[in-house]
Amino acid sequence: MSETMPQEFWQGVEQFNSRQFYACHDTLEALWIEASEPEKSFYQGILQIAVALYHLGNRNWRGSVILLGEGSNRLRRYPSNYGGIDVDELLSESVALLKTLQQIGADKITAASDLDEQEALTLPKILLTNN
Repeated sequence: MSETMPQEFWQGVEQFNSRQFYACHDTLEALWIEASEPEKSFYQGILQIAVALYHLGNRNWRGSVILLGEGSNRLRRYPSNYGGIDVDELLSESVALLKTLQQIGADKITAASDLDEQEALTLPKILLTNN
């Protein structure tokens, strides 16, 4: 873990990786409100991706696609490894999911009985770095 990132950040990462996306949003939003740049936009990018995944779980295709795009675009400003996480991997997985969702379309998402059964949907994970 990075010494520069607060404990709440790591709690949010843990929540993200265990698919507790709403809790992750709450945790990171509390940090985001108090943060200054460059951390402020970093937190916001991750929490937007978390909310996108929350929307996806609720079959809200439009909300998911919009926030995946916004969160990914925000994180593009950061180096490959930032704050102790692998930003490139999170971006790569988020963009891949966004492209898949755009190809699948809203109708297939809203009609899905279980999103985990959709083999094409791989949800992003936040990987830690050694830096």
